Amino acid sequence: MLIKVGMFQTLALAVIVIYVGEFIRQQFPIWKKYCIPSPVIGGVIFASLTTLSHSLDLISFQFDYKTINTFFYNIFFAAMGVAASFALLKKGGKLVLIFSILAATLAILQNVLALGVGILLDMNPLTALMAGSIPLTGGHGNAAAFAPLAEQQGAVGAMEVAIAAATFGLVAGCMLGGPLGRGLIKKHHLEHQVENGQVIEREENGILAKISYRRSSQAAFLLLLACGIGQTLFYLTQVVFPKVNIPIHVMSMLGGVILRLILDTRKRDNQALYETIGIIGEISLAIFVSVVIITMQLWKLADLAIPLIIILVLQALLCYVFCVFITFRLCGKNYDSAVIATGHSGFGLGAVPVSMATMTAVCARYRYSKIAFFVVPLIGGFISNISNALIITFFLNVAETIF
Repeated sequence: MLIKVGMFQTLALAVIVIYVGEFIRQQFPIWKKYCIPSPVIGGVIFASLTTLSHSLDLISFQFDYKTINTFFYNIFFAAMGVAASFALLKKGGKLVLIFSILAATLAILQNVLALGVGILLDMNPLTALMAGSIPLTGGHGNAAAFAPLAEQQGAVGAMEVAIAAATFGLVAGCMLGGPLGRGLIKKHHLEHQVENGQVIEREENGILAKISYRRSSQAAFLLLLACGIGQTLFYLTQVVFPKVNIPIHVMSMLGGVILRLILDTRKRDNQALYETIGIIGEISLAIFVSVVIITMQLWKLADLAIPLIIILVLQALLCYVFCVFITFRLCGKNYDSAVIATGHSGFGLGAVPVSMATMTAVCARYRYSKIAFFVVPLIGGFISNISNALIITFFLNVAETIF
């Protein structure tokens, strides 16, 4: 039996799942200890139940979720843009370059691993690449975009393999990021902020008590305005550069940056406003991640053959090792780099929303990292899409030659 779930019903389910996940976090502290986000806990439970129901031919669900996903995703990215002050943009310049190279390097290694292990296991090289950077660094979007090209080159069932691998990556990224970030912070004693050799105790933010209707409405209106600016820039980019595909959420982030730069010129104390915008952004992220996970079709993982499961498990191990020993060290070997490494594991295996969710969970336990929340979505949501597309094209040609 097929049940169609409307947009607002899907939204309500997503909220219920968040509450369930938070309840479980409170009752079983181990989830909080390892920084597993509430939407991930509740969402995976719900997705597992729908998968069981589907597998037993009892009930299947069809969710209307694309519109609300787009809305909340863009609101979140707009909030990240508003958080990017000029000082942050200046500070993040070097890290943006370093992290761009690291993201591209991991994508290359993912394809080398997929192709090499696939050949050893006597797989079609093109099919093996469907467990590389296409579904992992690229996510479901790249899986849907590049799998048809692989099928045209002779990879039978490439689409099914790529989508299933992307789903695996999403789940793995959700579960891996929090423990990875916590492990780095604990191992290198980064729990406390240190300035000039002195430990600065974490301060509770007293600004939140000053939130008012006026400030809250202003925050909401600014985010909607940022998204409007972003969509306008998105359309202009399509007209001026028709062959350049820049995701709309990146433009919403740019809209937020523009508004922040304008606000900063007014020389007013807008910190309380920025805190309110940050809260709206976190709420939007939680809803988005929850919706993404409850609509996952986990039963597609059952279609993966043993060789592909071997490749994907090795991919998860590769991502963990790379983020811990390379991303963390080259990005500064400090608290910010630990949060960046957490985010890298998120979109290195799954998608940028996974990065944001796991980073948020880690920061909620320790403290916020402005630079990480600027660098990771910029690279994962935009720059990595471009570099990964070039890398994928190269490896598809290599695989076709081998095949």
